[in-house]
Amino acid sequence: MNFNLSQMPDRNVKPRTNGITMVMDKGLSIPEVHNFMSLCEPHVDIVKLGFGTSYVTPNLREKIEAYQAYGIPVYFGGTLFEAFLIRNQFEDYIAICKDYKITHMEVSDGSVTIPHAEKCGYIEKLTKYGTVLSEVGSKDAAHIIPPYKWIELMRAELEAGSTYVIAEARESGNVGIYRGSGEVREGLVQEILTQIPGEKVLWEAPQKGQQLYFLELLGCNVNLGNIAPSEVIPLETMRVGLRGDTFELYLNKETTS
Repeated sequence: MNFNLSQMPDRNVKPRTNGITMVMDKGLSIPEVHNFMSLCEPHVDIVKLGFGTSYVTPNLREKIEAYQAYGIPVYFGGTLFEAFLIRNQFEDYIAICKDYKITHMEVSDGSVTIPHAEKCGYIEKLTKYGTVLSEVGSKDAAHIIPPYKWIELMRAELEAGSTYVIAEARESGNVGIYRGSGEVREGLVQEILTQIPGEKVLWEAPQKGQQLYFLELLGCNVNLGNIAPSEVIPLETMRVGLRGDTFELYLNKETTS
């Protein structure tokens, strides 16, 4: 950090397994990737090429290699995995991950219906090739999953080999663990945390208010995902109490009063 400040939270440093920031890249150009990394690399742990964008991105290999040159793992959005799966091309998906030296893979069923035992089977198979993140929750706002089911699904996917379970919210943050308004389904989140270790959950939180909720609930080292590239630095300041929303979160009130 650039300055010496007392009363700062104990923020994990890279390489970290807890307190990760997952960025959603929906179409940065290669020069934009280099500009982004030149400023934000210390605060980015993993980059997701959102939904199926990697299929239509020109110079994809060069773009992935640009991130990898900074030591940032890249993975394809879960929608691309589902697109391969529904076309009976699972082995092709493995092949492209190998070809592009992708070491992180997302297994999701937000757009297609997959029997859960079968989904866990895909997780188990992909752990032979790298780190698996599996997403729980539907992209359909009308499909409400009860808390006990979230817990059951998350537990089974962790047991199948997922390193993290992703709590679905979409890029907009208005489904899954959130209501249509973007408000956190607090009872659901707190019930999940009674059974699933917080460090194993990657909470999709594209909106500032959602990020603030999890920082206040779980501290500066909560795992947050679907962060826009332009929001990485603002999020990091919020993590360490240098933004108005969290300014007093870590201060010793006796010292500052």
